[in-house]
Amino acid sequence: MTDLKRQMKDVLTTNILPYWMEKVVDPVHGGFLGRVDGRDMPHPDAEKGAVMNARILWAFSAAYRVLGDKAYLAMATRARDYVLTHFVDPVYGGVFWSLKADGSPLDTKKQTYAIGFAIYGLSEYARATGDRDTLAAAISLYHDLERHAFDKEHNGYVEALTRDWQPIADMRLSDKDENGSRTMNTHLHVIEPYTNLYRVWKNEELKERLVNLLHIFTDRLLNPETRHLDLFFDDCWQGRRNIESYGHDIEASWLLHETALVLEDDGILAEMEPVVRAVAAAADEGLRPDGSMVYEYWKDRQLLDSQRQWWVQCENIIGHVNLYQHFHHPEDMEKAWRCWQYVDRHLVDRRHGEWHWAVLEDGTVNMEDDKAGFWKCPYHNARMCLELLEREY
Repeated sequence: MTDLKRQMKDVLTTNILPYWMEKVVDPVHGGFLGRVDGRDMPHPDAEKGAVMNARILWAFSAAYRVLGDKAYLAMATRARDYVLTHFVDPVYGGVFWSLKADGSPLDTKKQTYAIGFAIYGLSEYARATGDRDTLAAAISLYHDLERHAFDKEHNGYVEALTRDWQPIADMRLSDKDENGSRTMNTHLHVIEPYTNLYRVWKNEELKERLVNLLHIFTDRLLNPETRHLDLFFDDCWQGRRNIESYGHDIEASWLLHETALVLEDDGILAEMEPVVRAVAAAADEGLRPDGSMVYEYWKDRQLLDSQRQWWVQCENIIGHVNLYQHFHHPEDMEKAWRCWQYVDRHLVDRRHGEWHWAVLEDGTVNMEDDKAGFWKCPYHNARMCLELLEREY
């Protein structure tokens, strides 16, 4: 085992996963607490998000599959049961966006992004255990998305709908996003779960959907001038193309490559690999001399957000390891190593567990945003560790 792999195993098994097992389990209402703040204070009355719970399900399922620890299986099963019992809508299908602390529905809209993550978590549990009922639940959610969220006229997946799958005015994933009906982020986190589902369910229609998604990235989302992936669009794929999001670019570079590899089609792989490298090169505009990657650049305002968010660093590391593994340029491994050294020094909380949200533009650690919450989950960092443990490089 290489030194980098040893460090990945150590931070995963002694820092990331124990935090969720010891500090985020909800002993009163079941499942997991909706929030632990940046100073490690639990908030037992916080709402519970579908994305967070689906990501917990994925992380512990994948950790069990890779490492074989039965304690991880127990956590994965706890998450699986909670998602199926409380988040899956028994009337209309799909999953609720959020629940009250007691597990009753709170926000019942159908956000495509959240349903994608539910498919991701359930398919990984099925991959790790062979459980056919869990696989059936993942396939059912896949059919929900295809039936209700896929736009046959304009192509692509609509951002959000009401509980009973009707149009909704506010489709934003978060209050930081534009209100676009098509977004790069949601399509990225549809292709990721669909790829994982294809690993355990070799369905021809699903393969066609994956090929179509790859072409949405190359034909709609990829900016032909900058090679960045643009973020927000309307039904007809018109958008301002005003933001360069470095973390999303490097994340997409390896996830799109993963899809092409899983499909095992030489023609698709040959088509996608130049795109993979071009998008990764565009993302590298966000690299800094200290090894980190900054967040994003608003072209219309000439505004650079230079905070170092935890998830961006994770994707930067995986993305460059992926490049090194497949294209064999030593500088890509050097970029991954330098970013990991930055993360290890500045973002990993060795005292309390888990990672801080970000290092801010002034160099201080962000302790105001959550350690665990709606958007802070054992996903980007656990996935980074597991990806680097499984790969040959």
